[in-house]
Amino acid sequence: LTKLMTAYLTFAAIKQGTIKLDQTVPVSEKAWKAQGSRMFIKVNTQVGVEDLIKGMIVQSGNDACIALAEAIAGSEENFAQMMNREAQRLGMKSTNFRNAAGLPDPQHYTTARDLATLAAALVRDFPAEYAKYYSIKEFRYNNITQPNRNRLLWIDPTVDGMKTGYTEAAGYCLISSAKRGDRRLLSVVL
Repeated sequence: LTKLMTAYLTFAAIKQGTIKLDQTVPVSEKAWKAQGSRMFIKVNTQVGVEDLIKGMIVQSGNDACIALAEAIAGSEENFAQMMNREAQRLGMKSTNFRNAAGLPDPQHYTTARDLATLAAALVRDFPAEYAKYYSIKEFRYNNITQPNRNRLLWIDPTVDGMKTGYTEAAGYCLISSAKRGDRRLLSVVL
């Protein structure tokens, strides 16, 4: 679920002109070696920012998160500092980020309330980007097609996106959002 903050900062960087949607960024060895969910980017290649966004959101690619973090902040460590500053600005009082992908770390934590705050901010501050990327049901990159892990996109036509997560430490987690009439419903399950 950390990837919501990575996406938030990525959309902000595009809006500010730090990176461009149509530019390519280099894939470092660190990004290529990312553990867990991946979009399977290759080391020493260039990948488009829009592909990395889709890989992060649809495929839950940890490799995509690291590549975006490095492109925006120079390193994942610098990006984590940006994440924490933004969390404080948004009022996320019980959150501390240590990496861009949400991989387990004793000092990486949050709460359901803080994640709801972040999810609501993402929809409010980047509505076009939310609508464009979070409802994508599958994405193909490097000849590998992966489905969106948010299976509610197939079950309920009012569900328009958000994020799933799993680590052994946290278990299965879900933030989901549905638009019903003029009302948006947001659910955070940890």
